Amino acid sequence: MSMAIGDKCIGCTACVKACPVGAISGEKKSRHDIDPARCIECGACGRLCPTGAVSDSQGVPVVRLLPRAAWAKPVFDLRHCISCAACADHCPVTCLALSTGQPGGLACWPSQSAPEKCVSCGLCAFYCPMDCIAIRQSAGERNHP
Repeated sequence: MSMAIGDKCIGCTACVKACPVGAISGEKKSRHDIDPARCIECGACGRLCPTGAVSDSQGVPVVRLLPRAAWAKPVFDLRHCISCAACADHCPVTCLALSTGQPGGLACWPSQSAPEKCVSCGLCAFYCPMDCIAIRQSAGERNHP
């Protein structure tokens, strides 16, 4: 399944700019379309849509105009991390990297190298073989409208 753009679309192109995988196309001031084969269902397009034209695969409208600071981000539990880099390798916006040092005894560990680029897609958590990553909002941002 994929996200969908409905009739409220005004063709502002905010969704095109937000999509990390280039799944959205359309002419300015015309309704845009999402290629379901490319969509990773991250919802970035809907969170930036000024008209609320984007809905998820269940038909539920995505919360619109949510500030990037309020988007959920990966939280790492390094107790079981094996430093395989699967999370960083599968990040479509390259916001993750392996840091070097010794926290928890690891020679390297995953961290957000560019948190402002994160689109909350969850691919890092999906591909983590040790289930060390959760996508969560910080406690102060959970009640954002």
